[in-house]
Amino acid sequence: HGAIAGFPLQDLEISAFDGKHHPVDSKEIAFISAGKYALLDAISKAGALVLEPIVELSVTLPDAAMGHVSTGLSAKRARVNGTDAGAPGELILRAHVPMSELRDYQSELKSQTAGLASYTIEFSHYEPVPAIVQKQLIDAYKPKHEEE
Repeated sequence: HGAIAGFPLQDLEISAFDGKHHPVDSKEIAFISAGKYALLDAISKAGALVLEPIVELSVTLPDAAMGHVSTGLSAKRARVNGTDAGAPGELILRAHVPMSELRDYQSELKSQTAGLASYTIEFSHYEPVPAIVQKQLIDAYKPKHEEE
């Protein structure tokens, strides 16, 4: 489990510089617990961030629906990268969008374009989630994390 909001950790390197073993009172569980709490403390001091997957979205849509679709994407924290001409009367809109914002996008796009649009997504990269979202994730995880 990740240290911030329960998500896996990525790009992490750890070096232990000191540790002693006593044959009488050293137990494996003591080393595991000490390592766990040291890691949690280090991550909280390091200012770690929660990352979210960003996808490249390509939407093929009728010209007339461009305003509705681009407005809808703006509400989803999308960054429109541009448009290309498709078949006559069609446009291809390209944008980077957080994957979490595309839940139920198929039905939304269908209602915005009367079922005349289609889309594809492809993973692009990871970016930090906005601060407000990170705070919500941390707050939702804390009660469960403190029980352990």
